[in-house]
Order: sequence, then C-alpha cells, then structure tokens
Amino acid sequence: MDRRNFVTIGATSLCLMSASGFKMLEKQRAAKPAWLLEWIRINDQQLANYKPYKVTDSTSKYVGGYMNDVEIPNPHSTSGFIMRASMLFSCPESTHYQAKELLSDIELAARALLKMQNADGTIDYIDTNFHSTPDTAFLTENIIPAYKFLVQSNVNGAKTTIDLLKTFLKKAGDALSVGGIHTPNHRWVVSAALTKLNGVFPDSRYVNRINQWLAEHIDIDPDGQFNEKSTNSYSPIVDRSLIIIARGLPKPELFEPVRRNLMMTLYYVHPNGEVVTEASNRQDKGTIGSMAKYYYCYRYMALLDKNGEMAAMCRLIEATCPKEQLAGYLDYFLEDPTLWNELPASKPLPTNYAKAFPYSGLVRIRRGNWDATLLSNNAAWLTFHKGNAVLQGVRVAASFFGKGQFQASKIEQKGNNWVMHNSLEGPYYQPFSSDKIAPDGDWDKMPRSNRQQSEVQKLETTVAVKETPNGLQIDIDMVGTEGVPVALELIFRAGGILAGVANYPNKDKAYLLAGESGSYTVGSDTIHFGPGRVAHKGIQLRGALPALDTPTVYLTGFTPFKHSLLLS
Repeated sequence: MDRRNFVTIGATSLCLMSASGFKMLEKQRAAKPAWLLEWIRINDQQLANYKPYKVTDSTSKYVGGYMNDVEIPNPHSTSGFIMRASMLFSCPESTHYQAKELLSDIELAARALLKMQNADGTIDYIDTNFHSTPDTAFLTENIIPAYKFLVQSNVNGAKTTIDLLKTFLKKAGDALSVGGIHTPNHRWVVSAALTKLNGVFPDSRYVNRINQWLAEHIDIDPDGQFNEKSTNSYSPIVDRSLIIIARGLPKPELFEPVRRNLMMTLYYVHPNGEVVTEASNRQDKGTIGSMAKYYYCYRYMALLDKNGEMAAMCRLIEATCPKEQLAGYLDYFLEDPTLWNELPASKPLPTNYAKAFPYSGLVRIRRGNWDATLLSNNAAWLTFHKGNAVLQGVRVAASFFGKGQFQASKIEQKGNNWVMHNSLEGPYYQPFSSDKIAPDGDWDKMPRSNRQQSEVQKLETTVAVKETPNGLQIDIDMVGTEGVPVALELIFRAGGILAGVANYPNKDKAYLLAGESGSYTVGSDTIHFGPGRVAHKGIQLRGALPALDTPTVYLTGFTPFKHSLLLS
C-alpha cells in the first residue's frame, strides 16, 4: 500500500495581493507548464474534501487533526492535510496562496500530529502497525515537503508551524535511525526518508543507517523485478525511493535498478494502459493496476537518460490515467522544477512480443490491441485483455480428493506452445502392522505417512497455450482416474455484456457455454470464446476455490477431459 495520503480535506481563502504581487504571480505562472497549473487547480478543488474529517471537538486531544473514514483521528490523514495545505499555501498559483485561515488550520494539525507521535519518535498505522518505523518513513514523505514549502514561503506567522514540524521531523529522525522494518521495500522507504531528512537537517546517523540498509543490496532479480513483484503498489515506491537516495546522497549507481525495473515494466502494460498485477505476492495481487504511480519515476529517468521509450510511457500514462491520480504527486513536481522540462521525443513502446519472465513466474504475450498473461503458481493461470474487455482469469478444477484446483509450478516453452503441468495422487491407506499400533488407539500416534498406500488414484493435467492469427488456443488435457467431474471457469471483469451463454439456475453471475461460441463486450471491445461444453452442472466442485463475485462462464465435463478453447 502506498501510504501517501491522497484523500483531500480543508478550507479555502484567496489572499489579497498588491500590483507587484500580481506581476510576480504572472511571471511564475508563465514558468510553469499548463499541465502543472492544472494539477494545482485539481489540488485546490480537492483540499475541501478534508473538511468533513477535521476533528473540531475542542475537548479532543487531537483537535485540529484529521480522521479516516471510520472517524478515527490518525497521523496519516493529518499529515496528508498538512502536506497538501502547506504546498498550496506556498504556491502562488493556488487559490489558497498565503491564506491566513489555512495557516491556522495547518498549525492546529501540526499540534495534533505531535500528540499522535509516540515518545520514541514513531507513529502508529492504526490499521495494523504500532510504533512503526516504516510508517513513520511513509509519513515523513508528507512532512518534509510541507516543512520546506513553509520555510520557502517566508511568510510572517508561519514560524510556529515550522517549529512544530521541525520537532516532529527531528523525533522521527531518531526513530528512523534505529528502527526495524517488516518487508523488503521498507528498507528503501526508510532510507529515502532519512535521505530527505539529511537534506534539511544533516546528521551522520542518518547516512550511516542508510548505508547499513544499502549494504544488503537491492532486491532486484534478473527479470528486472523487485522481491515483492508488487506492480500496483511497492515497485513504484521502490523506484521512487531509490531515485530519492541516488539524488540526495548522491549515489548514482542506484539509478541502475530503477532503469531495469522501468524497462521491464514496459512489457507489463495492457493495451488500455493498466499494469499486470497477477504475479504480485502482496495485497495488490489481481487488482486493477494504474500506471499513475510510475509517472514521476518514468519522467525523471526519461529526462535524466534522454530515453525515448520512457518518454513514450509518460505520454501513455498521461493519456490513460485520470489527471486526479497524477496530481496526487504535485509536491514532487513543485520541489523539482527540472521535471517541468519537455520530455525527449518518443520511441515506440513494445506492443508486439511474447516474452517470458521466469523469475516472476509469468509469460507476457501482446499483439497490438490484445494481450495475455500466463502465470505459474497461480490458480488463475491465464488472463486475456482486448482493449477494455477483460477476461481476468481462467481456472480449471476437478473434484479429485479435495485438491483438484489446477496450478503449475512452472511454464515451459515447447515449440509454439507454452506448457503448464500438474500431477496429483489420491491414495488410500492400509492398517498398521500389529507391532506399530498405538496401545491407546490414539490416531495421531499412527500417522498416515507411515501407512502403506493402496488404490492410488492419479490425475495428470496439462495445459498448452499457443497463438492463433487472432488470439490464443488453450488445450486442456486431464487424464488418469476416469469419471472425475471437471469445471473450467472463464472469469470476466464486471461491466460488460455476455452473449451466447445461458444463465446458470439459481446462481447470480454464473453462466454456461454449451454452444460453439460466446462473447463478452465492453464498449467497442469484444472477446470471443468457445467452443463450449456442458456435461453436468457441478460448477462449485469440492476442493475448488470459491466462485468470484464477477461474471463467470463455465464449461463442464468428466475425465478424461480434453478440450480446446479459442480466445480472440
């Protein structure tokens, strides 16, 4: 989870300016590109969203702070307001520029934030982590720019707030210099926060701690992916953190893993601009992934390296992601005017490839307006996107001893096929010999692992995927014990229209495909699939994963089950 708080909460006021002030404002406006001015306007509008979450009870310990959507005052919401409000207060193009009422709100929020800070300098992430060094680092990313913006504004009356934020940051620095972490990315988030702190309050402890974390080396594999494979959350956070460290210390060698990850990610983008998330081993697995989180990283590296592919990705993100998402990173772009420079000329992005990423356990196939992802160690072992029409998962299961949900440990290329295989056994167990029987009859003292097996049943499943002129052919072959019920699921993203299928009785969002073909349409994009097969109506087999709450088409049969499914 990216804990930069983009829920926007606040007050508006337009300060009066002299004629010379207006001239200065116009000069600064002319220096900022139009897209940046639009981001400022978006942030101006969103600041009011904080207002319903403000703690206004004068008897509350946290008066002036901000709550989450379940009305719990917390440091993340409060720091989010402080950063957003301080940024706009200090921005001449903002309608909140130097608004006295807003400065008062920021001061109150800063006082509340200090009361939320633990004595050891940490803060609590109230959903799960307490006295959390990593969350203190995430939050510090909000407070350092707020501090810098207010200092740079040079406004009378801001000193008290600046001192409050300084107190918070110095205490946070004490915690970040010694505190521990949970996950791989936390090392780089903590190091990035310490880098930023060192930029405003130089301290050898900060640099020593950064170097201690960096001594563990960057967790990037030969594919170019970080350990958590978290394309919709932590990969962009790691990229951003490494850029901060590389610039701030400076350690330019840290740009290299960022380059590798960003260049790899070019092959993880669907035709509609979303990012592949199914290989993640974090909470973003299988989510609808936006590339907006990568925009700062691609823009910075495109300008640094004069890289046309990264520039093209920036332009694709601009075209496919809501401006409101991009505007959530306004503080980075106000802190660094070099990001306002024109991007280099675009070079073509990869849109025609079949590429394996063995360390991430997936294969990516893209041909223009459609693409597919094959996944190992995943029950949903294939996705198929055609524009905005999305088959978000294909699964197959057999009711085989409660363990018949198919997934493969690897994907192998054999000629024109990408092949996945799984082998299962279902044994029965013989009595213990008399000399090994537990005298008290305790079953646990007579483990099955020590029993002789008999009547061993077997199920071999092979899935082979190959390209056709317009899509994919999926050949499924399940052999071994005969007569085992099988259910194949085509799991579609909600929001489209299915045709050529029949409603399953007494179950919402479930459909059967008995005919030659079906289709799923979203706008002008249509996925065609078939032929169908309905040998029974057992769609929720014992041992199979529960159905997802989204339109799902089923094909059913019995072993030996051989079926060729076409997607186009």
